[in-house]
Amino acid sequence: MKKTISTIGLVALTVLSTSLAWMPSAHYEVSDGYAIDFKSKDPSGSFKTMDGTVEFDEANVEATQFNLKIDVKSISTGNGMMNKKSQIEEWFNAEKYPYAKFKSTKVTKKGSDLSIVGDLTIKGITKQYTIPATYVKSGDKVTFKGTFNVNRIEFKVGHKSDVVPDLMKVSFQVPVSKK
Repeated sequence: MKKTISTIGLVALTVLSTSLAWMPSAHYEVSDGYAIDFKSKDPSGSFKTMDGTVEFDEANVEATQFNLKIDVKSISTGNGMMNKKSQIEEWFNAEKYPYAKFKSTKVTKKGSDLSIVGDLTIKGITKQYTIPATYVKSGDKVTFKGTFNVNRIEFKVGHKSDVVPDLMKVSFQVPVSKK
């Protein structure tokens, strides 16, 4: 009888722990206060329109999923002519590819540091990137921050030039709110 009770208890514990591991992460949506900035010798600026979702559970970070998109027409360099030129076929080709997108495939955590691996798609070209980030959770809000480099030539944004550097330093702050 003791063996039967122990077996039932072990099965119940296994089912419970498996169920907890498969519980869905909390659903968040991008909220106001985000910033997507890029910097190089020239040009530098930001993107003003972004949206997307994040599935996040601090206790199970490996289940985290980012699905974000940036409207490339929302570029702001401080120079109206440069903003307009960035939309042409040679650069972002905004008519054909209106969004830059990021969809994570793996997230790992070390302390409060995240390593977010995912597919970055710009101008119809997808490359895998690993993006370092930190996060701060406060109630129903989480803010992710980080900096990484994007090689614009890999995405055929413009062409090699002595005027515009290949590498763009991208800094982000993405606050999300639980929905």
